[in-house]
Amino acid sequence: MTMGLLIAALLMGFFGSPHCLGMCGGIVAAFGLSMKDISPAKKRGLIATYHLGRLLSYTLLGLVAGLIGTTILAPLMMGNSTPRILLGLVLVFVGLTMLGLPFLNKLERFGMRFWQALGPLRTKVFPLNTVPKALAAGLLWGFLPCGLVYGALLIAVVGHDPLTGAVLMFAFGLGTIPMLVATHGTVNWIRHHIGRLRLRQLNGAIMVISGLAVVAVPMVMANMHGHMDHGHMDHGQMNHEQMNHEQMNHEQMNHEQMNHEQMNHEQMNHEQMNHEQMNHEH
Repeated sequence: MTMGLLIAALLMGFFGSPHCLGMCGGIVAAFGLSMKDISPAKKRGLIATYHLGRLLSYTLLGLVAGLIGTTILAPLMMGNSTPRILLGLVLVFVGLTMLGLPFLNKLERFGMRFWQALGPLRTKVFPLNTVPKALAAGLLWGFLPCGLVYGALLIAVVGHDPLTGAVLMFAFGLGTIPMLVATHGTVNWIRHHIGRLRLRQLNGAIMVISGLAVVAVPMVMANMHGHMDHGHMDHGQMNHEQMNHEQMNHEQMNHEQMNHEQMNHEQMNHEQMNHEQMNHEH
């Protein structure tokens, strides 16, 4: 797991939370109304508890998503670049979703059916006056249908292992907390600045660029490395051929030198024989 993925999940939760504040804000308001007769100190403890429950719910969903990715996708992607390419494509997909493209609307409608099925359980946590009820409320809250959550879960699926998926979803949940615990005035200020500076769209664009880089950069680097290896091979082959050529010339030189010496030796023997023959006749 890279730090880049953790940061992406955290920023995704923070910059995406104003968009989801409509539905989540209603839940926070309902929780607040159920705690209106509780002391401020206890109320702060219960608020922290149901947010902890929500983070645990996201972490559990991330664990399941990572397990799905490990058991179903991993065997199909052993020994190749598919995991990296899939991660890049998911980042592009989630980035486009943050830019406003409604890719996950149908999945949200499917999730709404499950959320409605949890209705009987949700009614049992009210009034929110005890720690177990607050924790249960937070755990149920994690199943609220949200395209942003589903996008984060897609990243958890391709995060290589269940632990990575769990940590990524926990980081995503942490990113959503500031918007959901802020006061009314602070919420309006954060929403105004995120909207005015188009920070959600900026984060989406960064995710798209990051996804494209995850897919393309290793391919470009591998291609460049292949060209470098090919050039190195040619240079080595040239040196090897040059060495053989020099060796051949050296051997040829020795051979010619040997022939020359042999010729001189034979000439000397021939002259000596003539000299002896002349002495004998004399």
